[in-house]
Amino acid sequence: MYVLDFLRSHGVWFEALVHRPASSSTKRARSVHVPGRRVAKTVLIKAGDRFVVAVLPSTSQIDLGRLTEVVGAPASQVRLATSDELLELFPDCEPGVVPPFGRLYGLTTLVDSGLAESPEIIIGANTRHEGLRIRFRDFQTLEEPVPASFSRPNAADPDRPIRSQSKRNRRAG
Repeated sequence: MYVLDFLRSHGVWFEALVHRPASSSTKRARSVHVPGRRVAKTVLIKAGDRFVVAVLPSTSQIDLGRLTEVVGAPASQVRLATSDELLELFPDCEPGVVPPFGRLYGLTTLVDSGLAESPEIIIGANTRHEGLRIRFRDFQTLEEPVPASFSRPNAADPDRPIRSQSKRNRRAG
């Protein structure tokens, strides 16, 4: 089912944001001129014999140690899904696209606590050129994701404040 139709059928407010095809959530954030911490990235995880959908800020990356604890599978059995697994589980999506509504596909969805800080988030839909602005509380109500803390900030986070020079360097200059 297309995400747009799913949201409409449940009467959920959203704003469609059509942009250049984006191969990552960070590029989506740049295309729609929104801070990366408000753009959700969705990753399919294989945990033992099941798959889970992990939704986190685009400015973060999955901490597999924390995620292993959250999903309750041995570390050796927790990994990112393969391209073939994505194609099999999301046949109505462009290759590599994972919508944040695992429930539509019979999957459990985890949401990182970092996204809860924003009243509105940008999520992907079924293609690389669709972004949707949605209220975070509507996403929570509709999807009922498992809240957890399983990410850490990217080292090259474009939203991170740049540290100013030390006092000693400013005096010397």
